Amino acid sequence: MQVIRSVSEMQRWSSAEQGAGRSIGFVPTMGALHSGHGRLFSQSVTDNQRTVVSIFVNSLQFNNASDLEAYPRQIEQDQVIAERENIDVLFVPQHEEMYPEGFSSIISTGSIAEHMEGLHRPGHFDGVATIVVKLLNAVQPRIAYFGQKDFQQVAVIRQVVRDLNIDCSIESVPTVRNHLGLALSSRNARLSPEHLAEASSIYIHLQELVELSRHTDTTSDSLKATFVSRIQESTSGVVEYIEVIDTKTLLSTSPVTAGCTICVAVWFGDVRLIDNVSV
Repeated sequence: MQVIRSVSEMQRWSSAEQGAGRSIGFVPTMGALHSGHGRLFSQSVTDNQRTVVSIFVNSLQFNNASDLEAYPRQIEQDQVIAERENIDVLFVPQHEEMYPEGFSSIISTGSIAEHMEGLHRPGHFDGVATIVVKLLNAVQPRIAYFGQKDFQQVAVIRQVVRDLNIDCSIESVPTVRNHLGLALSSRNARLSPEHLAEASSIYIHLQELVELSRHTDTTSDSLKATFVSRIQESTSGVVEYIEVIDTKTLLSTSPVTAGCTICVAVWFGDVRLIDNVSV
């Protein structure tokens, strides 16, 4: 596995591979790699002749300085994991490489990013879109892979790629969960043992909502109220939001029909977890 640290070297490598007729798959990450990332890696390795993984903790997408500081960093361990997963290139640029002195251009992601995550984390998706476009320009992949856990993020990136005529397909890979149903996330490492046990209730109660949605008299408001009450009754978690949205438009919907997605964000202590299920 080759480790590349500069944009120019990354572009040269990609151009050479494309010139030789080899397809490139790409998985952008912020490190602290886990089995969820492994699912993305294996999908890319299956679909493409070359796979690139980036590790870059993107300061632009953090609203809270303490959250940025606390984000887990384990580059040596990540490098071992990436090599074990048959990754061809690990792209590890420094902050100064991606955001050099004088950098000032930020992508505005528009209305699709204004609710749910965007409402509670102002500017978050502008930061995500900016770094993803910069990484896509560096790696020049045929396909880029993202986890379905970050449902709204995938939708935002697809729109940005479409709007800016970037020649790259965006693939969403199903969420990987632990044996209790908790969606794998780099943030899980920051949960206390008590909160880690409680956090599995997110998926348990989301599945309950899917069952309730089959009843003809169910409304989005009743589903929201049920989820909040279940979390409050069974855990110390605090629900930041729960939304029932149209899967295609991401707009909130009152009638609960096939094609909806339920998205949630829940705090356990100082750790914020997100998840979603399709109806």
